Formats: sequence, structure tokens, C-alpha cells
Amino acid sequence: MSTTAPRSTASPSQEDRLWTVEEHLEDILSTVRPLEPIELQLLDAQGCVLVEDVTVPVSLPPFDNSSMDGYAVRVADVTGASREFPAVLEVVGDVAAGQAPGLKVGPGQAARIMTGAPLPPGAEAVVPVEWTDGGLGGGPATGMKARSKAPEGATGQVRVYQGAEAGAHVRRAGSDMKAGDRALAAGTVLGPAQLGLLASVGRATAKVRPRPRVVVLSTGSELVPPGEPLKPGQIHDSNSFALTAAAREAGAIAYRVGAVADDAETLRTSVDDQLVRADLLVTSGGVSVGAYDVVKEALTAPEPATLEAEDGDGEEGAERDGEGGGEQRAAAGVDFRRVAMQPGKPQGFGMIGPDHTPVLTLPGNPVSSFVSFEIFVRPVIRALMGLPEDQLHRPRTRASLDAGKALSSPQGRRQFLRGRLDGDRVTPVGGAGSHLVGALARANALIVVPEHVTSVEPGDDVEVVLLG
Repeated sequence: MSTTAPRSTASPSQEDRLWTVEEHLEDILSTVRPLEPIELQLLDAQGCVLVEDVTVPVSLPPFDNSSMDGYAVRVADVTGASREFPAVLEVVGDVAAGQAPGLKVGPGQAARIMTGAPLPPGAEAVVPVEWTDGGLGGGPATGMKARSKAPEGATGQVRVYQGAEAGAHVRRAGSDMKAGDRALAAGTVLGPAQLGLLASVGRATAKVRPRPRVVVLSTGSELVPPGEPLKPGQIHDSNSFALTAAAREAGAIAYRVGAVADDAETLRTSVDDQLVRADLLVTSGGVSVGAYDVVKEALTAPEPATLEAEDGDGEEGAERDGEGGGEQRAAAGVDFRRVAMQPGKPQGFGMIGPDHTPVLTLPGNPVSSFVSFEIFVRPVIRALMGLPEDQLHRPRTRASLDAGKALSSPQGRRQFLRGRLDGDRVTPVGGAGSHLVGALARANALIVVPEHVTSVEPGDDVEVVLLG
């Protein structure tokens, strides 16, 4: 389950306060804590963050081995070899990958060797089979016949048409990593390459912070699942699909819940049912000022209060809970706020349920919910994963505004305008607070207009959040 720090619910005097984006985000991130580490099998750990350094127990590779199919030789025996004057060597046997060499290469001898096979004693280099006649007595070979069909290839003679220096086509023991080297550092996100490395050093499991389980729930009696016909006044539910996909893209294990009707008791029941599998709950809709905004009705935080934990006094309790022994924690609930951004002004954050699961409530407009996810939810998911501060947020850059008209930002507010970034120029798509979902799907950036700026003219420099 999620771990959260103690926090205070908003006082009535704060209800009408206009929060800045930074204040709201800081309050959220100061409360959310990374999930507790667990030991997972390698494939189950994909996408998780490693919580400990991993060192190499045995050098990689652990022995000198061939990087080519060919012949293991002594350098002196092939020095000066050419097509006109090949070196003729006695083949003393095969060395295959996965077996210890049971032979030795002496003067005038060669061992047929396969890629990955240990270099036999006496051999100093490997000549690729293409530099030889493959033991067939003709010109340069293009490969070897399968041993099952031509066992005589492991004996006889081989002509070598090109010399090799010591160590040629040999992977030396420890050339990748030496015993004691750090293979992966704590904080690494485990992808395919990292999991392959862990397996190569003999690790079957990894100690990681698990990917957070995010439950996405849309509200609205007007919402109908895609694929079903619309009745008058209804629309298809798009938010739950967009937000679930966004949560997965951010690194979470995300679960989509069907839309909940505008009934507070139904919503409470649905939320209670979902908390058992949630490290984070994300809702969309029902957070504004209307009479049917059931998320506010169902999840509003109670009056500020603290509950005394039943740990008692004593040295152990004081050491665990701080001075005074008892743990002080806020009553669970969601604070609903006005945040100085457009789109996405109505927002909510808090903890609910017996485990104080974090919940972020987003506006119902598809563009507003998506922008809100990028600014607030994505950093929370990354924080739950245990990623450092510099990896919580989307990258940002600066670009020149390329538009036919100025962008305005009312004094004291911040606007997030959708846009498309092409090179070092950005073109607005749909405009500030636009409800055009199709334009959002074609956007690859958010334009940030600082709250102190009243107008941005074509050609002006703007900050851009890169959406990928």
C-alpha cells in the first residue's frame, strides 16, 4: 500500500484561496512517499526502480572465450599465412560452447572452436572459419557443416589463409565486468537491458520499489462506454481510457473502472471497493461548483481534526512517533481547491480509506483532465516509484511562439495551452482552455504562460512541456 506523510486538511478560510500550480504540486509531493521495497522475480521487476546497488559476484565473461566460429591457434603457427602460402595445421578436435576444453593446442595444431566456447590451453588467438578452407581442402570457406552430418570436420587438416595477433577474436575474462564491479546503481529503472544484465550476473530476483497500482475512475451519469449507442444527452467515456493509458505510460500498473453515475453513495461504494488494489486513486469529473458534482459531495474532507494513535506512552512509542509518544495524523478526506491554471482550475487532493490512500480528483473536461494528469498525477506516480526529483517531471524547453495572434494570460493566473513543437517553434493547437479533444490528440507539447505575463506575441519566447 501507499505510504503518506501526515498532512493537515484545508481550513475553511482556505477554501476560496487561489493556489498556484507550484503550491498545489508541492503540497501533494510533500505528502506522498515512495512505496516500500519488495523482492521480485526479474520479469516481474520490469519497469520498477532498483533500491540497492548490484555488484558482480563473478567476472564477465568468467573465462577467455571465442567471439567467432573458427579455429583456436598459436600466433607463431599462423604468422605470415596467406592465400598463396597458407599455414597447414592439424585439427585436434572441437571445443563447443558450454563445455570445458578437454584438449590442448600444441605447435602446428588447431582446435575447431565455436562462438562462446572457452579458449583451450595453448591457443592464443582465433581465426574465423572464413579465413580458412574449413578443412575441405579448397578455397576460403563460408561456414562449417553441422557436426552431426560431418563429424570428420573435428579432425584432419585445416589451411589458414591469414595470420592473427594474440587475443584476436577472443573475449578476455573480465573484459565486460570484473568481480566486485557495480553492475547497476540504486535508482535505476529496470528495462530489458538491465534485466538481462541482472540475469547475466546470476541474479534471479531484484529488490525494487514496485510499480504503483493506480485506479482510474470517471464520474458522470452522461457517460456511456465506447461501443454502446448514445441516447440524448449522453457522451462516450474517454477520460478513463486516456488517464489509464497515461498512468501506464508513466510507469504504473493502472486499472480502469467503468463510469460511476452522479450519486454520492454509489461513488463512495465504488471507491471503497477499489481501495483494496490502489496505491493511488485518480478520478475525473464532479469537482467543480455544480449541484451534481458528486466527487466533492462524497469525498470532501471532514473538519480539521487529529486522531490520537493507540500506541500509548513510553520510550518505544516516543521513539517511533516523536515527542509525546502518540502519532498525530489528519482525518482522511480530500481538499478541493481552485488552482491558478487554465485548463484545469478545479482540483482536489487528499487521502481516503483505512490506509490513507492518496487520491487526486481531476476536472471532467477531457482536455482539462489530461493537462491536470501531466502536471500533477504523473509526478505522483513517479514519486511513488521512488524516482529522484529530476525524473518526476516531463522535460521542458524554450521555443519561439509561431501563431497568427497573441496568447493572453489574465493577471494572477497561469495558462497551459496545448501546442505542437516543430524544431524550435511551437504552434498553439485549439487555444487556451479549448475543449477540442481531437486537437489534444495531435499535440506534442504544452505551452506554459507564466502568471505574471499578460500577453505573449508571435515570435516571443515561451516555455514548453514536452509530452513525447
